[in-house]
This record gives sequence, structure tokens and C-alpha cells, in this order.
Amino acid sequence: MTNGFSRRRFLETMAACGLAPSLVSATAQGAVPNGGLTFEEARPFAFDQLIGRAARLAGQPFAPPPKPAPDITESLSYEHHGKIRYPSEKALFADGPGQFPATFFHLGMYFQRPVKMFAVSDGMAAELRYRKDYFEMPQDSPAQAMPEDAGFAGFRLHEDRSRDDWKTQDWIAFLGASYFRAIGELGQYGLSARGIAIDTAVDGPEEFPAFTEFYLEPNDGGIVTVYALLDGPSLTGAFRFHLTRNDAVTVDVDQRLYFRKPVKRLGIAPLTSMFWYAEYGDAALNDWRPEVHDSDGLALFTGNGERLWRPLNNPPRTIVSSFLDSDIKGFGLMQRDRNFENFLDGVHYERRPSLWIEPNDDWGKGSVQLVELPTDDEIHDNIVAFWVPQEKVGKGSELRFGYRMHWTADQPDWPDRLAQCVATRMGRGGEPGTQRPEGVKKFVIEFAGGPLADLSPDDPVKVAISTSRGAVSYVFTEKIPGTDRWRAQFDLDPEGQDPVEMRAYLHVGDEPVSETWTYQFIG
Repeated sequence: MTNGFSRRRFLETMAACGLAPSLVSATAQGAVPNGGLTFEEARPFAFDQLIGRAARLAGQPFAPPPKPAPDITESLSYEHHGKIRYPSEKALFADGPGQFPATFFHLGMYFQRPVKMFAVSDGMAAELRYRKDYFEMPQDSPAQAMPEDAGFAGFRLHEDRSRDDWKTQDWIAFLGASYFRAIGELGQYGLSARGIAIDTAVDGPEEFPAFTEFYLEPNDGGIVTVYALLDGPSLTGAFRFHLTRNDAVTVDVDQRLYFRKPVKRLGIAPLTSMFWYAEYGDAALNDWRPEVHDSDGLALFTGNGERLWRPLNNPPRTIVSSFLDSDIKGFGLMQRDRNFENFLDGVHYERRPSLWIEPNDDWGKGSVQLVELPTDDEIHDNIVAFWVPQEKVGKGSELRFGYRMHWTADQPDWPDRLAQCVATRMGRGGEPGTQRPEGVKKFVIEFAGGPLADLSPDDPVKVAISTSRGAVSYVFTEKIPGTDRWRAQFDLDPEGQDPVEMRAYLHVGDEPVSETWTYQFIG
């Protein structure tokens, strides 16, 4: 048995989907009675085979997969696509409690390239063939004219069959290029992940390699395993995902990458999110809500043990920030603000998941890079973060990375000895009732948690501040009345228009009592 349950149970699952066992072990081409699923002949499968295919494919010129019926998919707008439904009654692996049924996405205007779907067990894989009658759609939908071999756009896994809401609730979805996303502890989707990022924010177009094949194994011991083949102009890849649904979602990723040509900026474990504005900055004047964002900061756990927090920006131009490191312990895009009153929106930004990346081993030298793009609306993902290896990637390069993804509400394994930054505020510099100095900006940073709740207002909590340039003044700390929070405040005269890099943390004596706040001020 290879990363799955027994052949007997696989056949039982296929039977529950309306597929006779004999059609799995032999050939399953053509329609299956009673609304069942149509499979091709089952063939031997193993992750090592997929790795070998990816390696061989990298030695061949890239051939983009065809777009079936492009005239039809082009007409399947967001509105049309939203009315196409894959019914839970035809879900894969819906054979009883303990299973996470899989349903499938139809092709559409924004998802025109098909991806092949396979069901896997006991070293055998059978391809699920697309059929239009799998889907429910309006009679006047353009999708009614799709050819029978069109293929699928992606898939999602639903909650355990034992739950009453399993038909309507899903917890992870793979859809579009190499994108996927999962819910956190608060039951909400938000930011996305990708299999790989190629040449993001460099001269020339960004490349979006795509998953072209998925191999799905049902739940075994609490883990759903998904294998994927990646293909693109610059590289190929073989991926194995171990998906675990608990209070949140964890995903263990094993990826092997093979390069057809050099890559300028290789992004490992890329995260994609949206940040329009928060409690700081001027963008809030453009909308009625106090804040609008899926994530509000980049968190890092460096190789030397430092914890960093970088509040996100919506910059006037594309900005790339690099955090050089060696043996990075973790990084992620977090949503720390959980107060509904700070969003006032029924889409519940306060419930969006945080996503933390934990490397399985030493990734060596490189940098976490944060790409911030300007946006004037919440519909655009404008934040990307990933790890960039220091070693240059050329034609014929082979790389392997393993990491765990934590889709949670909060950053996992946070040390009790440190407080977190929970708010960044900005305003005019100077003191109330006096002449305010021109061009001086006031920063107020709020910290909570760790040892701060046990400290009294009289305790000697100080703030250490450093800046890349400019003059700092009017520095003080205080416990915020009526709360367990502390705030640090200072004024910055940037003395010019270039960005200013800043760092600050709370300490008592020589002992830090908070993570390090780091921020790039763009005047």
C-alpha cells in the first residue's frame, strides 16, 4: 500500500460513486449508469514515477496545454461560472463518515486550461473523465455546448461526511494555475498560496506555471494526499501535499523542481494576499469602512531566533523588500486584527486566516521577499511574499523543498516571553497645542500579550528605535489605560523623500519583551 487506503476500500468508494468495481480494475471508458462517474483504465502510480516524469518533461520544450472550446470558455463570465454547480451527490470519496468528499470546478473565462483528475489508491490511479452532465447549470448557460472531453478547472475538498453541512462547506480548494487556499480556525477563506512564483516584480512578464494533473487519495489516518504535476515555460515540478483538517488546516508540501531555463527570481512557498488600507495611512479616506485587508503584516522567525513584524503597505509604486537570512525558521502573512468593529463588513475580514510557512529543514542562505503593489480596490491581490534562495537557478538545475503550511488564526508556537505588535498608527508629529513641525510624522505602535499584562504602568518598559536615516524625537512608552496593552511613540523627521527603514521593540533592562516591529515609511 502506498500512501492510501486498501484496494478494497477504493473499490467500495468507487461503487458509492456509481462505478462498478470491474470498471476500475479493467477499463472504465464510456458512460456509467445511474449518474455515476466515468473513469479511464486504472494504471500503476507512485510519487517517484511523477518525479521521473517531471524530470524528463524538463528536457523537452514547453508545450502549453490546449484550451478546449475557447470561444465557449471566454463567454463563461464570473456570473455564468457562479451558476455552474457540481452536486455533492456525485462527489468523489463520499462513501461515509471519515471521508472528505471531492467536488470539481468547471472551466470558465478565468480558468480556461484544463487539469486532469485522477483517483488513487494502493498504487493505482484512474483518470476521472469530464462529462457535462456531472454539472448542474442553467439551460441557457454557454457551458451547455462544452465538448465531452473538456476537462476540469480544479477541485475542492468538503468537510467530513459525518457533518450535516458537508454538502455546502469545503475547507481547501485548488483552482487556477498553481493557486490553492484553505480556511483557518475561524472558518473563512482569505489569502492564497501558490506552488511556485517565477519572476515576480522583475523586468518582463511574470510567469505562472500551472498544475496540469492532480492525483487524489482519500482520507487515511486523518490525512488526504494530493499529488500534482506542474509545468511552465521555465520549469516543471512534482508536488506531494499531505492535507490535514483539524481545528485549522495544515498542509505538508514536498516539491521537486526541474528547470528548463534560468529564472531571475524564484519564489518558494509563495503567498498572495490583499491589503488596501488599515488604521494607518491615508487610503481610508477612499472608503466608508475603517479597514480593508485579508492580511495586515508579514511575520518572520529568523535563523538567529529574532521575531519580526512588518506591517503591510499599499504603496504608490511597486516596492520589493528583502529580509536576508540563513536557515529561516518560518515566515507568513498574518491577519492579526480580529475586531469586527475595525472592519464593519459582512464579508468578515476579521475572520480571514493567517498562513505560516515552516521549513522542514535548512533552506540555506537567501531572503524572504515582500512584494507590495499599489491598488485602489479590494478586488485585487496586491501582496506577495516568498523565500528566494541565494543560489542562482539555471537551466538544468534541480531543487527540492519541504515545508509545512499552517492555515490558522494566529501565528503558531508563539513564545510566552514576547509580546506581539497589534496596531500601527500614524499622524502629525509634534505635541498637541504647539506649532506642528512641517514634514514630521508621528508613529504609535501598540503591543499586547507575552509578559506585558503582568507589568504595571510604573515598570521601566522602554523602546529601542533605529532608522536608516532621519531624526527621531519625542520618544516615550506607556501602558494604555484600561487595557493590558503598551504603546511606544516617537516622531520621525525623514529629512528627504526616500523610503526610511525603521525598527523598534520593547525591552525591560537588557531583556526584549516584544517582537521587533519593522516598517518602511514612504513619504
